[in-house]
Amino acid sequence: MFFTSSNITYDHIISVENLLQAWEEFVRGKRKRTDVQVFQYDLMDNILSLHHDLKNKTYQHGCYEAFNISDPKPRNIHKACVRDRLLHHAIYRQLYPFFDRIFIVDSYSCRLGKGTHRALRRFSSFGNRVSQNNTKTCWVLKGDIRKCFASIDHTVLEQILASAIVDTDIRGLCGCVLESFSSTETGKGLPLGNLTSQLFVNVYLNQFDQFVKREIKARYYIRYADDFVVLSRDRDWLLSLVPRMQTFLQGRLRLALHPAKVSIGTLAAGVDFLGWVHFPHHRVLRTITKKRMFKKVAEADGTTAVVQSYLGLLRHGTAYKLSERLQPV
Repeated sequence: MFFTSSNITYDHIISVENLLQAWEEFVRGKRKRTDVQVFQYDLMDNILSLHHDLKNKTYQHGCYEAFNISDPKPRNIHKACVRDRLLHHAIYRQLYPFFDRIFIVDSYSCRLGKGTHRALRRFSSFGNRVSQNNTKTCWVLKGDIRKCFASIDHTVLEQILASAIVDTDIRGLCGCVLESFSSTETGKGLPLGNLTSQLFVNVYLNQFDQFVKREIKARYYIRYADDFVVLSRDRDWLLSLVPRMQTFLQGRLRLALHPAKVSIGTLAAGVDFLGWVHFPHHRVLRTITKKRMFKKVAEADGTTAVVQSYLGLLRHGTAYKLSERLQPV
């Protein structure tokens, strides 16, 4: 299932050149932040110090600053210090290109050239194919992996990484980042806030993606983060997938489907996926998303940037009247 990353070495990751390039990527949009400015004041000394610690295997990951956001649901974010986040970028920029090649086409979260809008278009395309241009009933199995980030098992993830990464020092460095954080249960969880977490969760769930594509042989499958859909004209077949998916997730990845978020319905009745309710010929904004949009616009007092952002969102569905309501008088 995996190729091996024999062309990626620990020295590549910890090189001063890679750390400097990682800094340029990390600092975009953050130059006004106090902690970033403090680190940048002695940039070369700080980078050389980090390189020295990594080269001599004396590097230790620091603690996290925890805070809550609502985007849209409450989330607990853990923010590492600038030094550690710089290392996350250095690891990510070397490992992401390798792992991205082995992910399935229809995994859309936190990947270059993918994203929500492409996933929405793919869903519409799949709906047309399965329904044969809306002449047949298209059933959709929708699922959600329960507390995905908080439930990632470090031992399982390290085994997956070990099967793909040849360099033991790289594996040790990834292990150092993993062990820097645990959720409520020791040895589990990825911090929302680490760039490496975005990569690691895709590496982890790629096991599920490969199972769905290779073992279940689901042709019309899309995953975005911990949400996924499978489309088919055979409702009974979709029903049979649920226990097989549960068994795989629990046995291989120590994860579980969210019992309240697994459903099977027809495309004609509307399928709620990625903020939109999808129908055969159009999609409309989910009610809760609509309410949140008007609340944010009101809080921003009609700020042009906020309004334009939402107008851009609304262009991806049937939302002419909503767009009109957002336009300034």
